Amino acid sequence: MLGLTPPKFVECTLCPKQCRMAPGQRGDCRVRYNDEGRMFSMVYGKVCAVHVDPVEKKPMFHFLPGSRAFSIATAGCNLHCLFCQNWEISQTNPEQINNRDLPPGQVVREAESSRCSSIAYTYSEPVIFYEYLEDTALLARQRGIRNIMVTAGFINREPLRRLCQVVDGANVDLKGFTEKYYREVCFGNLKTVLDTLVTMREEGVVVEVTNLVVPTLNDDMGQILRMCRWMVRELGEDVPLHFSRFYPMYKLKDLPPTPALTLERARETAQDAGLKYVYVGNVPGNPGEDTFCPSCGQLIIDRQGYRILSNHVVNGKCGFCGEKIYGLFD
Repeated sequence: MLGLTPPKFVECTLCPKQCRMAPGQRGDCRVRYNDEGRMFSMVYGKVCAVHVDPVEKKPMFHFLPGSRAFSIATAGCNLHCLFCQNWEISQTNPEQINNRDLPPGQVVREAESSRCSSIAYTYSEPVIFYEYLEDTALLARQRGIRNIMVTAGFINREPLRRLCQVVDGANVDLKGFTEKYYREVCFGNLKTVLDTLVTMREEGVVVEVTNLVVPTLNDDMGQILRMCRWMVRELGEDVPLHFSRFYPMYKLKDLPPTPALTLERARETAQDAGLKYVYVGNVPGNPGEDTFCPSCGQLIIDRQGYRILSNHVVNGKCGFCGEKIYGLFD
């Protein structure tokens, strides 16, 4: 009809969902918005969670052990995992929760005043507040503060490579090892996450991997073995792997917590596959939270929960035999 202006659609190229939005529409993540033909982030500088955490809580066991991470999050996520532990912020619209204005410069100043060695973009999914993360991380780098992403890794390769220029470390959730699991439980895909892990390694990011072991859904040892062999082949035997205990949460409240024995079997499976640093998480007091030298077998980082009781890594090497230890220890 004459006189009508066609809608100004925009397509988000940040993640594989490639959301195409008409004016006024949001993407699948709830926070990226078509403002009259212009992509707009509804969460830039608007945080819903701010904490000072031990870096071990991320979990990052090979990244400045014993240091503090200034941890921030906004609302939203581009996945919808049925077991999400932070669903109150990840699966909601930003206007439905309490937010605090915290521009990038203020994040860096508060991190400095809190004596934090790093800023962690965590709790929800930092991919969806990409621009805010990038601007904050660049300022942090200028002040000598490291940057850590705690992410599901569901992002396209081109924006990821750009982000890797300002990110020092990442814990990536490798939630399972089948496309069916990712499709039905997480509403994403496995291939993208595997590509993310490979890209991060190529770009020099200190990578650690977390696998939440969910009873009856992804606890098959054959599947875990295939995942670990892939890690050894594509990422290297040094990349740490954390097997984390599932607790009934969000839409999976009918399942039991993961038995500690299952996590210990998974750890043994990963070690047999050739991974050097394998941990058990969310099981307080389990010996699987300590770091041992892969060469001489000595206990080099003794942990109790998030506390470091002793650290024998000296200049990035085992203090007993001199073996190089993967990670950032300066």
